Amino acid sequence: MYEFAHAPNLKTVIMVEDALASAKESAVTVAQLKRLLPKQVNHNTLKIILEYLEASNKIAVSLKGITWIANDNPKLRKAIATGLEL
Repeated sequence: MYEFAHAPNLKTVIMVEDALASAKESAVTVAQLKRLLPKQVNHNTLKIILEYLEASNKIAVSLKGITWIANDNPKLRKAIATGLEL
């Protein structure tokens, strides 16, 4: 899977997830994300975390920036599971 000398710890991953999920803008740049984080994160570590979040469909990365797309609303999940496909 990934080959790296230093893997981010769970606390750092959750900190980045929380910052992205609570961002006021719909899309944030990496520079804006670094300012939103309560603690400084190494740039390479942040890149690894963002790759993981994108692979797990929690964020979308576009030219405008990074957008949090994960939705764990149980009502939405139920509507998707029981809805009609058109």
